[in-house]
Amino acid sequence: MTATVLPELSCYLLPGHTTTPADAIAEARLAEELGLGKAWLSERFDVKDAGVICAAALAVTSRIHVATAATNIHTRHPLVLASMCASLHYLSGGRFELGLARGVAIRNQLMGLPQVGNARLAEGVELLRKLWRGEMVLGHDGEMGKLPYAHLGNWMHAEIPVHFVGFGPKSLRFAGAHFDGVHLHTFLSHAGLARARALVREGASDAGRDPDAVKIWSVLATTVDPTPEDRLRKLIARMATYMQAPGYIEPLLALNGWDPAVLERFRASEVVKSIAGGIDSVATLEQLEQIAGLIPSDWLPAAVGTPAECAAAWKAELAAGADGIVIHGSTPQEFAPALAAYRAA
Repeated sequence: MTATVLPELSCYLLPGHTTTPADAIAEARLAEELGLGKAWLSERFDVKDAGVICAAALAVTSRIHVATAATNIHTRHPLVLASMCASLHYLSGGRFELGLARGVAIRNQLMGLPQVGNARLAEGVELLRKLWRGEMVLGHDGEMGKLPYAHLGNWMHAEIPVHFVGFGPKSLRFAGAHFDGVHLHTFLSHAGLARARALVREGASDAGRDPDAVKIWSVLATTVDPTPEDRLRKLIARMATYMQAPGYIEPLLALNGWDPAVLERFRASEVVKSIAGGIDSVATLEQLEQIAGLIPSDWLPAAVGTPAECAAAWKAELAAGADGIVIHGSTPQEFAPALAAYRAA
């Protein structure tokens, strides 16, 4: 029997690196049974294609919403992206939501893709919304390139929520002006969350929008009763991978007020430089133990400990200004005890 719905709680499907994408099917079913309001998918260019995994999750559930967090505005042609989203929307009876990000700078370079600025992202979102409303796009020549003709059909009327996935101060103001929600980043402190919320509301207000209508989703890494290896794999490896990518983690440091010198020492360390590939995918436990000494404990705000301690951390995050929480780093089966404690409290 499905539990009473908790719309403020959500989780990731296939958290982190995976080689078994079919796990998303059981995870989506269990997330719905546990009463979560939403499940998110972070797309990776291996076996975590957004359209495929979201379709599988929506096909085996009947209530829970499924959203990307994120895919990118420029890795698919605008008509292809609009079609994918509309297909998921109508497939599921309106349970699909789109989360968009700019993409990681270094990955854009390696894929031969342009960097995405605010103008390109805003134009892309507006094109998607026009297509979902059944409008024709004729003779478009702008930030998203040339679209002589694009149309999904006159009958189309798909109201699909669009979330901004990011955390830079300027980006958060921009998100408040253009998006329905904002999906933040793992390891945001309570002070950083308060700053993020204020920036989003400021952007919405300046654009003449209702600030309360733009929902803030805070991503909270969660590990219940972790073993030492769990701490290394689920916390240290995750943060280390974020810190590893040039230009990626710097906005989080600014939002949290953290010392950039710590990041410089991390990237200059021999153990980090010796790892060829994403740390969360290829690092050994011995390497992670060395890396753990390079990351301050207060750089890892998370829900860690007993089920009751994790539930208390979720509640504290909501009290700090989040409209909803994205449980990260644990599968529904793993965080189910914390969810029971959350309900009991």
